[in-house]
Amino acid sequence: MTYCVGMVLDKGLVMMSDTRTNSGVDNISVFRKMHHWSVPGERQITIMTAGNLATTQAVISQLEERNKAPSERRPSILEAPTMFQVATLVGNLLRNVIEGRQEGGMQSEGPRFTASMIVAGQIGDMEPRLFMVYPEGNFIEASFDTPFFQIGETKYGRPILIRGYDRTMSFEDAVKLLMVSFDSTVAANLSVGLPFDLLVMERDRFEPLHQRRILASDPYFKSISSSWSEALRQAFHSLPDYSFGEGAE
Repeated sequence: MTYCVGMVLDKGLVMMSDTRTNSGVDNISVFRKMHHWSVPGERQITIMTAGNLATTQAVISQLEERNKAPSERRPSILEAPTMFQVATLVGNLLRNVIEGRQEGGMQSEGPRFTASMIVAGQIGDMEPRLFMVYPEGNFIEASFDTPFFQIGETKYGRPILIRGYDRTMSFEDAVKLLMVSFDSTVAANLSVGLPFDLLVMERDRFEPLHQRRILASDPYFKSISSSWSEALRQAFHSLPDYSFGEGAE
């Protein structure tokens, strides 16, 4: 399993993903699920992946091949004129990879070869945009009503995002919010784990504003984890006490 979040702010986009891939409790590996491309002064694009590893790697590998020689391997996400067309290209490629496996008889064990992706970026003077791409190849775009997308193991970290998100918040606060969301997910599900990959994409800046890998030993993440746990305990104990006495229903 995995956990990835893409978030739209007034200032730009914030992306975060875990790196755990497992086939059973005794076969756990680390694979990068966040992939970034940029053309200085012109565009930057990030894709995060969830689902079957062979499927997502096939899609990313084909995108990489097209980017190495875009004049010979079209279409390339580095040539697409809009982010909508980038999302369309990624969606078509994802669908074709999945359909190819189905036609080859590799889908006999159910939907295990499916995958979903988050596509984010900005091209030229257009708005930064965020899309969630489904296995069927179709996609939806983030909006004021739906300002962030999650893929993978989404349910444990979602309440944190819903309660804490503010479109006008700073990048630093957005990263802190994501740290809490990921910590809550890791605490509840063993299929999500560190390291985490973090990428901040500032509006009209065609290279990452901030990019890093967060390890289990990271002092800030450890501080967030322990402080959040203590804050929850304090909040719980500050709630009104329940009574079994008279008047209780």
